[in-house]
Amino acid sequence: MGRVIRSQRKGAGGIFRSHTTKRKGKAVFRPYDYSEKCGYTKGIVKKIIHDPGRGAPLAIVQFKNMYKYKKFFSTFIATEGMYTGQYIYCGKQARLMIGNIIPLHSVPEGTICCNVEARQGDRGKFGRTSGNHVTVINQLKNGKTRIRLPSGSKKIVSSNCRGMIGVVAGGNRIDKPLLKAGRAFFKYKAKRNCWPVVRGVAMNPVEHPHGGGNHQHIGHSSTVRRDAPPGRKVGLIGARRTGRLRGGKKKNEIKINEL
Repeated sequence: MGRVIRSQRKGAGGIFRSHTTKRKGKAVFRPYDYSEKCGYTKGIVKKIIHDPGRGAPLAIVQFKNMYKYKKFFSTFIATEGMYTGQYIYCGKQARLMIGNIIPLHSVPEGTICCNVEARQGDRGKFGRTSGNHVTVINQLKNGKTRIRLPSGSKKIVSSNCRGMIGVVAGGNRIDKPLLKAGRAFFKYKAKRNCWPVVRGVAMNPVEHPHGGGNHQHIGHSSTVRRDAPPGRKVGLIGARRTGRLRGGKKKNEIKINEL
């Protein structure tokens, strides 16, 4: 019997758990309340901070409590063009400006948003990483809105879901190459234990299904069935097709645009 392979060890957690000690907290919208549902509420950006392990900066926004004489702070994902001292308006009657949080039914078609909710009140799920955005395609009749996700796929969500106007800050982050192993080391040190990655063909047969042999080769098909046992489940799992996507790009784009 072989050893417990890396993918099995990752499932248990242990040394592979995320490094969350120095992170700044959840970056979510303020709770969905009456003021946002029927009007708007105003906040001010107090500071823009770095969150370890996250590519996008965060904005600390101060709001007044609607029911008590006190203030509270919300942590938002910062959009491109946001600055300290900026006023942020959240709600149905807020204007269409960078950084404002508006329900999708009040957003014109073709608007670029980020941190869009999947369900009303879940405080943001789609388009959260640096440089990403969600595009509002069109408003449907049954209180739904069709949006285009950063992957290019389309999704229909409730028109009451909120979104922040603009593109997530920190775009073009991956355009600059890391160049050396030291930078990669510190990049992933803030995230979790997922670097460096040793290839399966470079291992011994006891450590990986692709290991062993006089030359570094898999020796059998890289596809594996969906119900394979955990020690065997490496490679292209439950693949419907393999190889490069070749040809038919223009036809595919025409079909997507027709939807």
